Amino acid sequence: MMIDLRSDTVTVPTEGMLQAMMSAKVGDDVYKEDPTINELEIRLAEMFGMEKALFFPTGTMANQTAIKLHTNPGDQVICDKDAHIYNYEGGGASFNSGVSCKLLNGHRGMFTADQVKAAINPPDFYHSPLTALVEVENTANRGGGSCWDYEELVKIKSICDEHKLGYHLDGARIWNALAESPARPKDYGKIFDTISVCLSKGLGCPIGSVLIGGEEIMQNALRIRKILGGGMRQVGYLGAAGLFALDHHLDRVKEDHRRAKEIGKSLTQLEYIEEVQPVETNIIIFTLKDPQNEKLFLQTLKSLGVILSGMGSGKLRIVTHLDYTQDMHEEFLEILSSLELEEKMA
Repeated sequence: MMIDLRSDTVTVPTEGMLQAMMSAKVGDDVYKEDPTINELEIRLAEMFGMEKALFFPTGTMANQTAIKLHTNPGDQVICDKDAHIYNYEGGGASFNSGVSCKLLNGHRGMFTADQVKAAINPPDFYHSPLTALVEVENTANRGGGSCWDYEELVKIKSICDEHKLGYHLDGARIWNALAESPARPKDYGKIFDTISVCLSKGLGCPIGSVLIGGEEIMQNALRIRKILGGGMRQVGYLGAAGLFALDHHLDRVKEDHRRAKEIGKSLTQLEYIEEVQPVETNIIIFTLKDPQNEKLFLQTLKSLGVILSGMGSGKLRIVTHLDYTQDMHEEFLEILSSLELEEKMA
């Protein structure tokens, strides 16, 4: 069996999760009559101290719906240059909502309130797009699973309020951030207008994200989901996976973090590694001294039973997850320290 460390989306449901899915009570969610999905939505809304939640098949669709809720065509969204909504959602912000992105040069996917303030276009200057939304990603994927300082998020909220801007959190890996921060879900619910959370990243569900927000901002979320093709019928089978994950998989993400930090430490000891970004959660991003060795490095590890993600230019990513066991971890650490691998990459 391959040790697959490309992403925390490669997991499969546990036996307990499968049993919960198969015994779920279901109904037609297009009519909002699926009791299990309704339970999941209520639970997540209450967890974050917000009024309403809506289940989506993908995190991209949840984020794209949030952008649509906050903006009008021609508006502009402030986000980091490495943001998922800009780099990995197929240009959906421009295609679905007709908005542009003003990219901030943050540090490891995170920026400051001062940067936000400086990026806001004057609303009376009609030559530039109207700034409408600030979007942050926690943890930041391309930042190596970096965690935002909650107090900085509060400062950004003040800027948003002052300039009447929407504030959206792409919380695809918020569970990982919560495991490493004193801030609680309701703390995030107090400052953000909308929050998307993923159930398949970190929590081991086969599919699903949920968009959470206030009653007013979420009024049109169901309509937009329908327009984007996200109307689902007996989706409670997937909702049951989410409920099971919230009950059984939240606390264990710290195990992923522990293993990721051990991998990061091991990588720093290899001659052919130029840099390992600080490891805070379950993502390790590192760079080879010679970028031309990226293909060789990936092929060598694959021949030894390990799959990683190449990001180009000698940068690679490792993501630990629910299906990455302690036995696999020990085997991988041994592979990394092996003489054979070092000789090939020297």
